Amino acid sequence: MRVHCFQHVPFEGLGSIEPWLLARGHTITRTGFFAGEPIPDPASVDMLVVMGGPMSVNDETDHPWLKAEKAFVRDIIATGKPVLGICLGAQLIASALGARVYPNREREIGWLPIAGVSGDEGFRLPPQSQVFQWHGETFDLPPGARLLATSPACTNQAFQLGERVIGLQFHLETTPQSAAALVSHCGDELVPGAWVQSGAQILAAGEQAYQDINGLMSQVLSYLTGNLP
Repeated sequence: MRVHCFQHVPFEGLGSIEPWLLARGHTITRTGFFAGEPIPDPASVDMLVVMGGPMSVNDETDHPWLKAEKAFVRDIIATGKPVLGICLGAQLIASALGARVYPNREREIGWLPIAGVSGDEGFRLPPQSQVFQWHGETFDLPPGARLLATSPACTNQAFQLGERVIGLQFHLETTPQSAAALVSHCGDELVPGAWVQSGAQILAAGEQAYQDINGLMSQVLSYLTGNLP
């Protein structure tokens, strides 16, 4: 399977997603918007993964490529191919489908709790999880989407649309290296708040914390790729 990644900044890559895909024989291509790289032909993509970034989906004046990216996301979803959005990527899916993206009532940064929302069908997250967060904005659910998770600080944490589209506000792909990169590049966002941890707190997480979230990411990827015809 040909998996294409939309990457918005050099320091927010695929993390644990990359070895998972490669171990199963999938090929990976990328568009680095930060480097002015082009969007591919949709026919060359079997699955799309849209990563995070510090910009807002509403910053189309500063980042004109956002318009083309949203159009591509919308087109790929219409084909029925799997799409996974992470943080900014989830917000881009929501925006591409006409939902509002706006500042959340609280900034959420660090290792924080979410609660899975049970449902009769589709993907399910555990009733309680500790995940890695780094966001200041949130989204309304796209039309027809089902809520997958919520938290005390942010109502809409994850959603599923149909069988092929999942958006996660949080980062299940995070590794110790990618967490350190975020602290290094975006440390100015660590302003004290009810749901904001310090850089030291973030980097003190042990190996088990990363194993737990990467395991959840494996479940998400297995669901999206295992339901292919």
